[in-house]
Amino acid sequence: MRIYIIRHADPDYENDTITPRGHLEAKALANRMLRENIDSIFCSPLQRAQHTMNYTRELTGLPFETQDWLAEIQNWQTVDTKGRPIPAWNVDGEIIRGWKPFLTSDNFHEAEPFRNPAIREGFAEIRSHSDRFMEAAGFRREEGRYRILQPNERKIAVFCHMGFGLAWLAHLLEMPLPMLWSGCWLAPSSVTTILMDARSEQWAVPRCLGVGDVSHLYEANLSVSSQGILANFY
Repeated sequence: MRIYIIRHADPDYENDTITPRGHLEAKALANRMLRENIDSIFCSPLQRAQHTMNYTRELTGLPFETQDWLAEIQNWQTVDTKGRPIPAWNVDGEIIRGWKPFLTSDNFHEAEPFRNPAIREGFAEIRSHSDRFMEAAGFRREEGRYRILQPNERKIAVFCHMGFGLAWLAHLLEMPLPMLWSGCWLAPSSVTTILMDARSEQWAVPRCLGVGDVSHLYEANLSVSSQGILANFY
């Protein structure tokens, strides 16, 4: 099985939709998903994800399923070095990399910038929903690896968001969440590809084939939106 974790196109956050530029991105993305021969579509309930997804749905003719757990993370708030409120995934990388030993996905919520019960409980909820989603697809998580309950060679497109997408990716890959937040960025309309790497009949392990790929934008002669990058994007 392959999972395509797709961030919504260039956002108009105020109106929870996508910008004119975002519509062009979503069209280019739809062409890519058609070539990928995806089998099913899942989507966040938020309109910026739905409006991005609609182009792929219309071009492929596939039905889609909205799942609430794919919505962008809410209330995972902390503060920056000047005391201003920010989403947890925007904590400065220099702070995260300065801790020794590095924080893990199991203890990061004990560090001061992340010491918000909503963060700890929210990540636990994402993990739980992910495990149910994967088991429904035929893969039962058992301490980081996935027991194959039934063979699955389907390609699944999941339209969601950056903060959520990186949190889900951290769980799938068994990687420290703060490191994903500070070390990766998902551009609007980007595609992150996960392969369920099955080297035996019993077990599969999620393997990332690419993070935040925007080749469909280059193919369509579109530039990459900097939404979500806070500094020095050239």
